[in-house]
Amino acid sequence: MSFPAQAQIIVIGGGIIGCSTAYHLARNHKADVLVLEQGKITSGSTWHAAGLVGQLRSSASITKVLKYSVDLYKGLAAETGLDTGWKMTGCLRLATTPDRWTEFKRLATTARSFGMEMELVGPDEVRRMWPLMDTSDLIGASWLPTDGQASPSDITQSLAKGARMHGAKIVEGVRVTGFRMEGRRITHVETDQGVIACETVVNCGGMWARQIGAMAGVAVPLHPVKHQYIVTEKIPGLFPDAATLRDPDRRTYFKEEVGGLVMGGYEPNPQGWVTGDIPEDWEFRLYDDDYDHFGQHLVEAIARIPALANVGVKQMINGAESFTPDGNFILGPAPECANMYVGAGFNAFGIASGGGAGWVLAEWVMRGEAPLDLWAVDIRRFSTLHRDRDWVAERTLEAYGKHYTVAYPHEEYTSGRPRIVSPLYDRLKASGAVFGSKLGWERPNWFAPPGVEPKDVYSMGRQNWFDAVGQEHRHVRAHAGVFDQSSFAKYELCGPKAAEALEAICANRVARDVGRLTYTQLLNSRGGIECDLTVARLAEDRFYIVTGTGFRTHDFGWIADHLPARGTTFQDVTEDWGTLSLMGPKARDILSKVTTADVGNAALPFGSAREIVIAGVPVRALRVTYVGELGWELHVPIADLGTVYDALIAADLLLKPVGYRALESLRLEKGYRAWSSDITPNDTPFEAGLGWAVKLTSGLPFLGRDALVARQDQPLPKLLAGFSVADPKAVLSGRETILRDGQPVGYLTSGGYGYTIGKGIGYGYLRSDRGVTADWVTQGRYALVIAGEETPASVTLDPLYDPTGARIRA
Repeated sequence: MSFPAQAQIIVIGGGIIGCSTAYHLARNHKADVLVLEQGKITSGSTWHAAGLVGQLRSSASITKVLKYSVDLYKGLAAETGLDTGWKMTGCLRLATTPDRWTEFKRLATTARSFGMEMELVGPDEVRRMWPLMDTSDLIGASWLPTDGQASPSDITQSLAKGARMHGAKIVEGVRVTGFRMEGRRITHVETDQGVIACETVVNCGGMWARQIGAMAGVAVPLHPVKHQYIVTEKIPGLFPDAATLRDPDRRTYFKEEVGGLVMGGYEPNPQGWVTGDIPEDWEFRLYDDDYDHFGQHLVEAIARIPALANVGVKQMINGAESFTPDGNFILGPAPECANMYVGAGFNAFGIASGGGAGWVLAEWVMRGEAPLDLWAVDIRRFSTLHRDRDWVAERTLEAYGKHYTVAYPHEEYTSGRPRIVSPLYDRLKASGAVFGSKLGWERPNWFAPPGVEPKDVYSMGRQNWFDAVGQEHRHVRAHAGVFDQSSFAKYELCGPKAAEALEAICANRVARDVGRLTYTQLLNSRGGIECDLTVARLAEDRFYIVTGTGFRTHDFGWIADHLPARGTTFQDVTEDWGTLSLMGPKARDILSKVTTADVGNAALPFGSAREIVIAGVPVRALRVTYVGELGWELHVPIADLGTVYDALIAADLLLKPVGYRALESLRLEKGYRAWSSDITPNDTPFEAGLGWAVKLTSGLPFLGRDALVARQDQPLPKLLAGFSVADPKAVLSGRETILRDGQPVGYLTSGGYGYTIGKGIGYGYLRSDRGVTADWVTQGRYALVIAGEETPASVTLDPLYDPTGARIRA
């Protein structure tokens, strides 16, 4: 084959992700695909992967991606004629502590919510299934029968053959050396054998994805970590169909292979590799065996399976795997480049994820939108912070060390902190703040009262901050609180076409009078919610846009990608403005003490944006609330944030700083939706109960309108509802199964506690093939499955607190 001069889509990397993406692009979309591999197919990290295939994750969409992988691997050999080594052995996860057992109970509930059957079994049943195991310390295990194992190299070769069968070209031994670009677009891929013109590049370069991305100015925040496992000689009595094992309390895993075991683990003291560039010639290469470091796993493995003490080791594999700072893989459109997509950083889940990741990435490339909610793995969840290789390395090693630790609710990472702080950091710390971190920003989660240590103590039940957060919550309801929300992402859109451009992508009317503030969603072509934000019109040609901290890169990219080529200027101004949210029934009284401006309802009505002066500082006062009380977001030039904060605190002796955990509790009671949990790209505004914020009857065109119109005369397939639980022992965290008249009809998207109503609160979508109506919702009898236990619940389509909304608009 002569060296190609052009291709529609160039996939860089011939590991399992690259071959799967090429296979799906060619099979499903008949695309002209060229795969460039610098070595041989699988020669990076795919060939030495352990090959365990698990399916259950905390996200329904990511679980769907993994389930797709299993379905694909089952039938791929029949299509291509190349075996994949797939064996559906099932998987046992072992629990030796009460917290781990509670975690498994919650996982079993999550599995049921996502349409999978996970069973909890006792030690005797575990011993029957795995006779070689010492079960004396077990409380029990979870059993997922549809998990399994496969041969990484065989799967990849089968996918590569399938890609070729559908017309894709694969060229090995070609190294990408750079890109030719026009603005933010790649026009040509430069290689050591020639230049190739293309329309789109998909970076599936594995460990090399970071330096491949850097050639186009794209940050791919991953770090290579040394991961070791051994392959043993044959073990007498080991069944060839033995279930794969995960023993997280001992940090180890096992799978049967040719009569012996593959055994590896995730140590708390991992060994990272280079923070610089990875050698280009690292083809089919491994590190030297390191039994000194691996010994900690051997000790734990022999304690679990004593027969290992008397068996030889055929081989140790010590290879590099790509890990990320949050343990989730990386997919999607690179925000810095208009036509590069990334599929990398699979955290040793590459084989389990490969089939499904290739499917969704191919859809994303061809349609310009993700086919389902992939926020958990979206590359746009990162920010410029993640260009710091040393920070990424430190955080990634912490994430690796947590691979098998108990996943406590609300647990925070500790490495690389503090990184970004607001000017109020020291003041809030002195007030007892216990900080969390969001996209690098330190934010107060709660405030420890006098005599209470300002520290999180994690547990699977009520955590140590529960009462303190309740005090903060009640204080906001009774008086007022001030929240430092300076980490909010903030943008400005200016220009003669700014209003027209926003109207074309916002579901609500935003080109209102100057001084108006609008809450709106931005929709995808399916009518799903891509962004959830507020837009303030500061002038005829100037808009101020505010969104959540974690969505900074994503929302900026979504808006920028849908702006006209001319007539607007769009910039991120997050660091220019601090934000103080003054919320509570006394908010107006307090605000009136620090400004000469008229802050009465006539002058500053709900949904207004005005500039006022506080302590000599010009402040953008946005009349909006996220807590169900009267309130303002006060956007202050960042250098003057301390001045305005001090003025507010001095004006009212009862005013207190309040943290994000109270904010969450307050918003749950009021029924405000949170993007990435209650509302996602999978959900339309009408399904989410936000139809009132959609300008559908205006006749004005906007992105997603056609999809909504096409379904407006059809019954809703699902509807978001609120639930409350009176049982004081019930701890809701999300993904609990919803039962209606004893039958599963959905699961919670978020959960917490409402201190005003004194009950647990959750939100979730109710689903029915016949359509969901308000009457159908209210006529049912409901329960929630919480850690395996059915708990009676009440349902409502109205806010659980202040259903009239009168107080927040007064």
